[in-house]
Amino acid sequence: MYTNILVTGGAGYLGSILCEHILDAGCKLTVVDNLSHGQSTLFHLCANPALDFVRGDVRDENVMKHLLKNADVVIPLAAVVGAPACDRDQLLTRSVNLDAIKLLNRLRSKDQLVIYPTTNSGYGTKSGDVYCTEETPLEPITLYGQTKVQAELELLESENAITLRLATVFGVSPRMRLDLLVNHFVYAAVTDGYLVIFEKDFKRNYVHIRDVADCFIHCMRNAKEMIGRAYNVGLDAANLSKEELAFHVKKHVPNLYIHFSEIGADPDKRNYIVSNQRLKESGFEAKRSIDDGIKELLKGYRMIGKSAFKNV
Repeated sequence: MYTNILVTGGAGYLGSILCEHILDAGCKLTVVDNLSHGQSTLFHLCANPALDFVRGDVRDENVMKHLLKNADVVIPLAAVVGAPACDRDQLLTRSVNLDAIKLLNRLRSKDQLVIYPTTNSGYGTKSGDVYCTEETPLEPITLYGQTKVQAELELLESENAITLRLATVFGVSPRMRLDLLVNHFVYAAVTDGYLVIFEKDFKRNYVHIRDVADCFIHCMRNAKEMIGRAYNVGLDAANLSKEELAFHVKKHVPNLYIHFSEIGADPDKRNYIVSNQRLKESGFEAKRSIDDGIKELLKGYRMIGKSAFKNV
């Protein structure tokens, strides 16, 4: 097991959970984040002497040179995430999602392990009938997917890298995201009471945020056997269509009204199912279920209360 871990973007949705798991594993952790969302998501970890925090930008060569000096493992989470956010500022997206990874790869030594989270949205608009494996050609359909796929290729063509193609993540985090599909469906169910769904048969894979965090720890413990490859990270039991997901939510929110629209289109055209067999053969399997996640989200959303911009 490695000792000194550097996480970029560690105050984000995934990072604020992953940092907790890394510290629980007994590692020393340095986090760099520019806190662009004004978040204070790591406050609960500040009492741990194994944590250090640097407010900085991953595109700053001087900052990254200094931070890399003592790192055994680098986990680059800093990114503009999701298709809409990437489309709003394409220059920033390319700069953070791709150029910063190229900078990191140039600055690190061949002895420093990189574990890079990319996205299985790179599989694009497959039929939804045939399982995508790590050998399936990548055909990303968004700028987000394109920059993540290009960054993955950059790392896998160099030494000492593992890449994780994450399924659509769900679950509660101190830096909560409501745009992820499971999180969004549950939030809409309890706040609006209805869902309008386009392309109800389109499928994708899902994974709980804490399974993702556990997978990073698994990679650090088994790096020697895993280096140089990409791994799909998802829950085998959660290759679900939007319709199937909506009815999972309805089991827990019985009054939810679901409308499947034949008019209109979802801007996100992803439609694929994913095999997680390679990761399973390495010794790791996601275990937290969709239903576990929905119950967790319902509990979390009770803590949010009403929106500042709603009267009810």
